[in-house]
Amino acid sequence: MQASFSRLRQAFGHARLSPAAGQPARHRDIAHKLQISEGELVAAHLGAFTAEESPLRAQRLQPLWPELIEACEALGELMALTRNESCVHEKTGPYRGASAQGGVGLVLGGAIDLRLFYRAWAHGFALSERLADGAEQRSLQFFDASGLAIHKIFLRPESNQAAYQALVQRFAHEDQAPGIQVEAASAEPTEKPDAEIDLAGFHAAWASLRDTHDFFALLRRFGLSRTQALRLAEPQFAQALPLAAAQELLSRAAQEAVPLMVFTGNAGAIQIHSGAIQRVAVMGPWLNVLDPGFNLHLREDHIAQAWLVRKPTVDGLVCSLELFDAQGRNIAMMFGERKPGQAERCDWRTLLESLADRQAAAVEACP
Repeated sequence: MQASFSRLRQAFGHARLSPAAGQPARHRDIAHKLQISEGELVAAHLGAFTAEESPLRAQRLQPLWPELIEACEALGELMALTRNESCVHEKTGPYRGASAQGGVGLVLGGAIDLRLFYRAWAHGFALSERLADGAEQRSLQFFDASGLAIHKIFLRPESNQAAYQALVQRFAHEDQAPGIQVEAASAEPTEKPDAEIDLAGFHAAWASLRDTHDFFALLRRFGLSRTQALRLAEPQFAQALPLAAAQELLSRAAQEAVPLMVFTGNAGAIQIHSGAIQRVAVMGPWLNVLDPGFNLHLREDHIAQAWLVRKPTVDGLVCSLELFDAQGRNIAMMFGERKPGQAERCDWRTLLESLADRQAAAVEACP
């Protein structure tokens, strides 16, 4: 077993540092080529080994997730990374205002805006990696039971290194042996046949929504997947858009200085950007936002469905662009920037509605 861990470490080091490899391969891509999970690749770097084997070292952390996230405030400025198969969301700032209740964590103190679902968290590690330029990159990384990355926290040059070392020492697990046991990823739930849906009840419940957060309970109540709900919704509440809608929306939001909210997540974390965006760039299949403090990398070729979604609330209609892959998994959601109690911005709604066929539905006019 130790020999297999050594081979994994050597393969990782070659992919990250070899000049023949060109740009350093990402951890996730190296793991995929080795036919293991990213969590297993990281866990192979626990314990003692020579620096020649790999530039990466890891320490296992205790599964005290809420306390650990709360302790990150002392580290100062950090970079938060949450992703799924098709979208990477990176946000820079301090981890302030952390709290947890009933297995759900929140970070709400400023630029870093997170919803954390700790029931999905299974493994955590502190990583230190020597990069090709000789710099040392430190991070905290968290994985689910299958070894899939949930959330990563990277130290910045301005971060408090002493506070980081104290955090790692405080939360270090007594077991530092290499390796983790992983479970098979959960299968996607099967959709209920359309004929079994209480369509009249579903339509009435959607029309009676008073808060966007109530939409999740609505889906559970009627046994609907999100894409099935959009497909079966009344046309004034959900409208299919061209797959290029995300690129047009982000490009025009940047050009017209329309502030927005971008949600990206997975089963264990949702990360949110709020505010204006500036630089939108397309690089191959990737649609990117490349701003100070916020980077987004979205695989446009993974978008299989794009929907304009309208939800009634006590503050009026709230409209969003929702993107899904071929398996019906959510890639990202985009809203106009707003706080509870505020009506939706007219510039956002005008921009979003301009992407749709206006004759397909009657839309509440902006005041």
